[in-house]
Amino acid sequence: MAEARPDGEPPDLTGPEQRMWSAYRTGSVCDLSARTADRDDPHADTAWGPERSVRAQIVALLLLHGPGPVPGRVASLKLRGVRITGRLDLSGGTIAPYVELQSCRFDGEIQLSEARFGTLRLVNCAIPRVDAARLHTEGDLHLRRCRVARGIRLTDAQIGTDLLISEAVVQRDNKGRAMAADGMSVAQDFQGELLRTYGEVSLRGAKVGVSMNLRGARLSNPYGRRALNAPQLTVERTLYLTSIALDATTGDFDPTSTPPYGIGQTPARGQRAQRFECQGGLRLDDGRFGDAVDFYGARFVLTADQEVSLRRIHTPELRFVGERPELGRVVVSGSKVVKLVDMATSWPGPGRVSLEGFDYENLAPRGHFPLTRRLEWVEAATPEYSPEPYERLAAVLRASGEDADAREVLLAKQRRRRATLPPALQAWGYLQDWLVVYGYRPGRAALWMVVLWAAGALLFSWHGKPPAIKADEHPEWSAPLFALDLLLPVIDLGQQDQWNLKDGWQWLAAALVILGWILATTVAAGASRLLRRG
Repeated sequence: MAEARPDGEPPDLTGPEQRMWSAYRTGSVCDLSARTADRDDPHADTAWGPERSVRAQIVALLLLHGPGPVPGRVASLKLRGVRITGRLDLSGGTIAPYVELQSCRFDGEIQLSEARFGTLRLVNCAIPRVDAARLHTEGDLHLRRCRVARGIRLTDAQIGTDLLISEAVVQRDNKGRAMAADGMSVAQDFQGELLRTYGEVSLRGAKVGVSMNLRGARLSNPYGRRALNAPQLTVERTLYLTSIALDATTGDFDPTSTPPYGIGQTPARGQRAQRFECQGGLRLDDGRFGDAVDFYGARFVLTADQEVSLRRIHTPELRFVGERPELGRVVVSGSKVVKLVDMATSWPGPGRVSLEGFDYENLAPRGHFPLTRRLEWVEAATPEYSPEPYERLAAVLRASGEDADAREVLLAKQRRRRATLPPALQAWGYLQDWLVVYGYRPGRAALWMVVLWAAGALLFSWHGKPPAIKADEHPEWSAPLFALDLLLPVIDLGQQDQWNLKDGWQWLAAALVILGWILATTVAAGASRLLRRG
């Protein structure tokens, strides 16, 4: 580096560098743009000559050991349309001035490892790579509309307010990662609307203090298993992996400020929108989300061995209202959700859903989601019979007052279980189903009791009065009362033990006693369920 003069200004500054140096002292913008769209696009192939180039070492000198400001002004580095030659290395440095670079082009990578900034804003810049492991900012870090050729590294970075990476395009590094941000902490919002990545986005153990917004983002990783790998992610409010209303993104926003709720919103019905799209697996295992995880309008393009993995997440609300993935699996095993908002058309088919240990308390379906489709959802999640998903669904329906639907779910559970039993027990199950519907429709059991009582009364009337067991002590013979005494367990009407039946009539009486116990128990169980509901 050239030796500095006593006032700090190097003697060999070029014309553009002198303009940058002077603008730094006054806090004004050093604008070297050509004022034409085709020549000022940093992502185009148009060459930028020396008339708009500054050396990265001079930029580093300004930021680390720059001159004092002009009296009455605040020193800051603001560049527009500037080409920075060489590698900008600020690793381990403390950068006090405000930094804002718009539509600039970097020839080499930006090294910010373990650096400390107030606020760093890069907007619409072309950058080979950003290495900012353990970066610490007191304010924002902006990379909006930037294009990064070999990935962004933010491992264990600490962002003091907002991280803004909306509309950026990020290619993968030599390890296949577009963004490596394991352990990163963002004090307020993570805004990545319309972000496009080509490689894995790794956010393992990351923490976001308010909301994380990836509305309309397109995450693609054709080179590996996952496009978004974020186990143990913590978001204090809502994670938005949703469509974005495009009509709200067409305005001109001040690139030096962070829109408080992002540049767009989740679209209303009929609005022009762009989906959140994930081409590759998505993993949010063991995540904690304070308000919700929202998949409104999301689209997943998976291979057969990839997953949307939501294992053991905790959130008050899961909005699974995206597009059904054609391949791959959706796994919510072990998750705890207060409200499940979903659609019948969002879940994949048999063998491609896992609900084992999925604990949800309320169902809030969007659109038509009848009980038959809900049972298909449970069946799709249990290729091999498991009672737990049926029992959870029944408990949720019962808690919401849908007792009839809850009984239908438990009946479906019994019928599904029957297929796993040995032939003899299957036959007994079919008999229970035909006679009393496994006890879940007690009205049918009561009807059978009436039919059996009427049939028994007719048969015993046709048989006539049998001989009394005690000739001098017996009540008046009554065929209807005798049949009813046989059918009703526990209750003694004084008929059953007074008459001596022989041959086949004994077997008929025994059959009525056995059927009476079965049917009366079924009726009593149904009545007790109704009383408990009351």
